[in-house]
Amino acid sequence: MPEPARKAVSAFTKKPRTAETTVGSSVVFEAETEKVDARVRWQLGSADITASEKYVITADGSKHSLTVSNVTTEDDGVYAVIAGTSKVKFELKVKEETVKDGAASDPAPAEAPGPASKEAPSQNGTQDQGEPAGHDESDLAENHQPDTRQDLTGLFLEKPQSGEVTVGENITFVAKVGSANLLKKPNIRWFKGKWMDLSSKIGKHLQLKEQYDRSTKVFTFEMQVIEAKANFSGAFRCEVSSKDKFDSCNFNLIVHEARVVEEFDIRAAFRRTSIDAGETAGELDFSGLLKKRYVYAVIHSAVQASTEPDVDVWDILQKAPPSEYEKIAFQYGITDLRGMLKRLKKMRKEEKRSEAFLRKLDPAYQVEKGHKIKLVVEVANPNAEVKWLKNGQEIHPTGSKYIFENIGNKRFLTLNHCSLADDAAYTCMIGDEKCVTELFVKEPPIYIVRNLEDQMAMKGERVEFECEVSEEGAHVKWEKDDVELTRDESFKYRFKKDGKKHVLIINDVSKEDAGHYRVKTNGGQSVAELMVQEKELEVYQSIADLTVKAKEEAAFKCEVSDENVKGTWYKNGMEVKPNARTHITHIGRIHKLTIDDVTAGDEGDYTFVPEGYAFNLSAKLNFLEVKIDYVPRQDPPKIHLDYTGSTSESTIVVVAGNKLRLDVPITGDPAPTVVWTKSEKVISTADGRVHVESVRGHCIFTIEGAERQDEGVYSVIVRNPAGEDTADITVKVVDVPDPPEAPRILSVGEDSCIVQWDPPLFDGGMPVLGYVLERKKTKSYRWMRLNFDPYTELTYEAKRMIEGVAYEMRVYAVNAIGMSRHSPASQPFVPIAPTSEPVGLCIEDISDTTITLKWRSPERLGSAKLEGYGVEYCKEGSEEWVPALQELTERTSVVIRDLPTGEKMQFRVRAYNPAGPSAPATLAQPVTIREIMQRPKIWIPRNLRQTLMKRVGEAVNLVIPFQGKPRPKVTWTKGGEPLDTKQINIRNSDADTIMFIRKSDRGDSGKYELKLQIENVEDTAIINIQVVDFPSPPQNLKIMDIWGFNVALEWKPPKDNGNCDITGYTIQKAEKKTKEWFTVFELHRRTNCVVSDLVMGNEYIFRVYAINMVGQSQDACNSQDSAYIQKTGMLYKPPVYRDHNFAEAPKFTHPLVNRSVIAGYNATLTCSVRGIPKPKVTWYKNKMDISNEAKYRMFSKQGVLTLEIRKPCPFDGGVYTCIAVNDSGEDTVECKLEVRPQVAKAEAKT
Repeated sequence: MPEPARKAVSAFTKKPRTAETTVGSSVVFEAETEKVDARVRWQLGSADITASEKYVITADGSKHSLTVSNVTTEDDGVYAVIAGTSKVKFELKVKEETVKDGAASDPAPAEAPGPASKEAPSQNGTQDQGEPAGHDESDLAENHQPDTRQDLTGLFLEKPQSGEVTVGENITFVAKVGSANLLKKPNIRWFKGKWMDLSSKIGKHLQLKEQYDRSTKVFTFEMQVIEAKANFSGAFRCEVSSKDKFDSCNFNLIVHEARVVEEFDIRAAFRRTSIDAGETAGELDFSGLLKKRYVYAVIHSAVQASTEPDVDVWDILQKAPPSEYEKIAFQYGITDLRGMLKRLKKMRKEEKRSEAFLRKLDPAYQVEKGHKIKLVVEVANPNAEVKWLKNGQEIHPTGSKYIFENIGNKRFLTLNHCSLADDAAYTCMIGDEKCVTELFVKEPPIYIVRNLEDQMAMKGERVEFECEVSEEGAHVKWEKDDVELTRDESFKYRFKKDGKKHVLIINDVSKEDAGHYRVKTNGGQSVAELMVQEKELEVYQSIADLTVKAKEEAAFKCEVSDENVKGTWYKNGMEVKPNARTHITHIGRIHKLTIDDVTAGDEGDYTFVPEGYAFNLSAKLNFLEVKIDYVPRQDPPKIHLDYTGSTSESTIVVVAGNKLRLDVPITGDPAPTVVWTKSEKVISTADGRVHVESVRGHCIFTIEGAERQDEGVYSVIVRNPAGEDTADITVKVVDVPDPPEAPRILSVGEDSCIVQWDPPLFDGGMPVLGYVLERKKTKSYRWMRLNFDPYTELTYEAKRMIEGVAYEMRVYAVNAIGMSRHSPASQPFVPIAPTSEPVGLCIEDISDTTITLKWRSPERLGSAKLEGYGVEYCKEGSEEWVPALQELTERTSVVIRDLPTGEKMQFRVRAYNPAGPSAPATLAQPVTIREIMQRPKIWIPRNLRQTLMKRVGEAVNLVIPFQGKPRPKVTWTKGGEPLDTKQINIRNSDADTIMFIRKSDRGDSGKYELKLQIENVEDTAIINIQVVDFPSPPQNLKIMDIWGFNVALEWKPPKDNGNCDITGYTIQKAEKKTKEWFTVFELHRRTNCVVSDLVMGNEYIFRVYAINMVGQSQDACNSQDSAYIQKTGMLYKPPVYRDHNFAEAPKFTHPLVNRSVIAGYNATLTCSVRGIPKPKVTWYKNKMDISNEAKYRMFSKQGVLTLEIRKPCPFDGGVYTCIAVNDSGEDTVECKLEVRPQVAKAEAKT
C-alpha cells in the first residue's frame, strides 16, 4: 500500500532570524525546539560549527543559541540550525564600519528582521530567516511588486526573475528545483495572468525546456520567449508541485517598443537591395537568396553612400506632408516606399505622455489573503477627482473594507482584509483617462493541524471522521480510495464545518464503506482507514445450571448486548411455550425463563437461541428429590449430596467475582452441629465475605465475590450424639487470563508485519481459547481490533497497513471466562517492503580470473533508503551461494576477482534496505570464466575523420579509442616509416592510444597510419594531419595602367602558401608624401585589381598582403613604381555596357528528402528553388496534380517551398514531385513518403 502524503512538521517553534552587524561586534542567534533536550547542530555553509572562543553554543532545555564573537568579514555567509529532519537557514551580513557626519553607525541587532527584499515567506507560513515582518506603509512599493524573492523553505532553489526586453529580442526565464528530498520528479506549470496555461502555447515564440543534473540533483526549467511582441507584456506565474508539496512565484515581463537611434540610416534600410530580405524590406526579392555575387556591389554602393554628407532623412519625413513622401524617397534613393511607410507608422506609435497621471498603477500587485494593500497613483492636478472601479464596477466606500485617501498629488485606495473575492482588475479614472492593474490574492496554504484517526465500526453504525485545519472557512476535499466524495440523494455522506473543524459523516455503514479515507487541502493531506465488521452479539451474563427441589421455583436468566434481539427457549430441543407454570419475559437486554412449582418432569437441558445469530446458551435443570424415611429417635447425622469428595465430580467451579452459595441438606436426630473447615482451619459463622449459616435441615456455605485465594478443598462435618458424617467439597475459582507479555515484531512487509507473543503466565484456571490483537499508529490514540474471533496461534500476520507509517501492536488472551487485560505495546515498527530486484544485470567485461558486472537501480525503491547491493556467485550445479563482497556496495557495477579459470559460474545481485534483501536478479545462464577474444577495432573520433588542421607551434594530442582482447599490439607509422620518438610521443593503454606532439612544425604534416594486431587479425586507420603557417608575401607587384582617377595593379601569388590555400589578398594605398596606408580591398580573390577614387594631383604607392586560413602574411609586397594622377588634360570616357540579362532557369538548391511519418500527425515536405523570374511551382503525388486538393497546403516563402499534408493516413504514402517552371526552363525534384500506422501503447511496451 503506498505511503500517504503527510504534512511536513517543523521541529522548531522559534527560528533564528537573519542579522546584520559590523566588523568587531558580536551577534547572537536564538532558536527554540518543540521537544526538550532535542539534539541541535549549527552549520556555516555545509560545515558543522563546534564550540570555541569564536563560537559559543548553549542549550537550556528547549532553548538553543549560537553566539559569534569578534565578527569579521569571513563570518559573512549562510548559517543553518538542524534538529532531526528540520533545517532552518539564516544569514549573517557583515558590513565594514563607516563613519558619517562624525558618528559611527550602530550595528543592527541580531533579532531585527533583515530587509524585506532579502526575506521571503515560506510556503508553510513561516520564514526561514526570521519571523514574518509586519507590513509598513513605507514599504508600499515593495509590497506591491510580485513576490520574486528567494524562498529557502519552498521547492525553488532559484526563482524566475522579472525582465525587460525590446520587441523582436529573446529572453529566457529560469527556475531551479532541488530533488534531493522529493520522491518523484516535480511537475512545473507556467501561466500568464491567472489562468492561461502556457503549455498549450508552445510554438514559434515560446519554448519550454527542462534539464536534470544528476550530480547536484537539481532540475532546471526554462521558459524561452523568442522574438518578443508588444502584447507579451504582463504578469507571469510559475508553479511547481510534487506529491503533497507545492510552491509558486510570480514575475513580470515588460516588452519595450523598438526605438530609432540617431546613427540609423533609413535610406540604406529601405533600398531594395539583394541582401536585405527582412520582413520590413518590402516585397520579396529572390536575388537576396540566389545572387550572392551582388554582395560586393551592394557593399560598394554603401561605401559610396557613406561618403555623402549626413542627412537626417527621418527629420525630413516627419516634417513633410504625406504627399511629399514619394518625392523625398526618390531624392534620397529609397526604392522600397511601402516598407518605409510601414516603419514610419511604427515610429509614430510612440506612446503619448499622460496628461492626467504623473505616475500610473503598476501592471500587477500581489497580496496574501487576510492582509491589506494600497494602490497608489500620482495625478497632475492636485484637485482632480478620481474614480476607482473593480471589474468595471465603481467602488463605493463601505465600512472599513475600502478606504480612499487624497494626499497632495497622490490618490490611495486601501483594501483591508483581502479575500479571494478581491482578486480582480482595478481601474483608476480621471475623466476619460484611466490606468488599469490586476490584483492577485495569494491564498496561504491550509495545513492539517489534527490528522484523521483510524475507525472501526459495526455494520449499520454511524461513523465520523474529524480533522482540524489551520484556517477557518478553508475548503477541503474528501476522497475514498482516491475517488472524490460528494453529497448524494441518499445522504450517505454528509460534510460538516465547525470553525477549523471539518467532519465527514457516514450514515449506516456497510461492508462497501470500508477503505482509506483522505482529506486534502492546498497545504497537505491526511489519511485514515475505516474497518467495518458485522455486528457481533456479546453475552454479558449466560444462563447457569440449576438444582432445585420440588415445589420450588427455577429461573434461567441471561443478558445480551443488544436489547432489540429476540430469542427462543428450548427444552431438550423442543420449543418452550409459556403456560400457567412457565413464564417467558424479555425486558431490555435481559431474557428470563421462570418455572413455578418444579416437578421431576421439568428436569432437562434448557437452551436460549437469539434470533439472527448462530450460537446458543445452554444450562441444565437438576431436580433434587428429598426422600423422607422413618428414623428412630437416635438418628446419626447424614449429609445428603449427589456426590462425595472421592470423585472428580466433587469440584465446584465458580467464576471470580461471582457469589458461591452451597445449600447442603443434612439430617439427624437430634439436630446435628455443623462445622466447615479449609486446610484444618475452621470457618466462622460470623458475617463476612466467607461465612456459614445453619437452618433446620440445611447448612449454607456462602462466598461473596469469589477470589483466587478462595480456591481449595472445603470439609463439612456434622455431629450429634448418634455419630458424625463428613464430606469434602473442592472449590475451583476461574478467572480471565493474565495479560501476555509485550508482543515481538518478527518481520515487516510493504503493508504487513508478522507479530509473535508468548502465552500468559496464568491462564485463569481455564484453557486459553485464543488471542485478540489490536494495532494503532504511534501518533494516534485509537486502537483498532484486527480479529474478532479468538486466534489460536502465537504468530499472526497483520495486513492492510500503510507503508512508511509507524505502528504499535498489543495482544489480549481469551478463555471461556472472558478476555484478559491488554499486553504492553510492542516496540514501534514501520511497514517497509524490500525493493524490487535490480534490473539490467549484464556482463561488462570478463577475463581469465575476473568478471565485471553492472546493473541498474530497482524500479521500485519504496519509502526506505536503499542500503546497498549484495553480489553472490555459485558454481554450476551447486546451490551454495558465496558472497562476492564482504560488505554491501552502493555502486551499480562491481569487479569480482580471483575466480577459477574455466569454471562455469552463476551470478546474482540483490538490493538491500531495512526490510531486507530484494528478489535476486540473476544472469540468464551460467558464465564460463575465460577471456573471450575480441576482434581489434579502431574507433576514429568524428573530428579525425577529416584532415586535422594545426598551426605551426601548436600541440597535437590525438586520443584514439579502440577495442580488442587480449590487449592488441599498437603500431604507428608515417609514410611506411616508424615515427621519430624524439619529436612524437606515443602512449598506449588497454582501451586507447595517444599520439602527442608538443610543438608541431610543417614537417609533421602527412598521413599517419595506426595498426592494431591480435595474432593474425588486424585493423588499420589513417589520420591526415596538416600543419599550416602564415603565407609568404605576394611577388612582383606592378602598376599596369593609369587613367583618370584609377590605377590598375597586378601581382603574382606567393612562393609559400603556408601549406594551405590562399583565401585572398589585402590591397593598401598610401600617398607618397605622408606614407599613411589605407586599405582598399580585403579578401580580394584575384591577382589583379583596379584602385579607384584617387585624388587628382597626388602620387600613390601600393602594397599587397597574402591571406590564408592562418592569417595575413607577415610582410607585404610593395610596388616598385609610383602612380601620379594628372591634374588636367584628362577626359574620361565611360565604357558602354549592355544591360545584363538576369534571367535564370529554375534550379532546386535543396532537394526533397525521403520521409517516414506516423499516421495522424501533420507532415511537411520542404525544398528550396531559385530562378528569375519567379518560377511557377506545381506539386504532384504519383504524377497526379494535387494543387486543388483540400488535404494539402502549399507554402512559398523566399524561395523555400513547403507542402503540408494534414493528418496523413497510410494511403497518402507514395512519390511526391515538385516542378518549378519559368520562361528560362524548368526543374524537377521528387521524394518518397512512407506513412506508418500508429502503434498502440500496449504494443509499444512489448
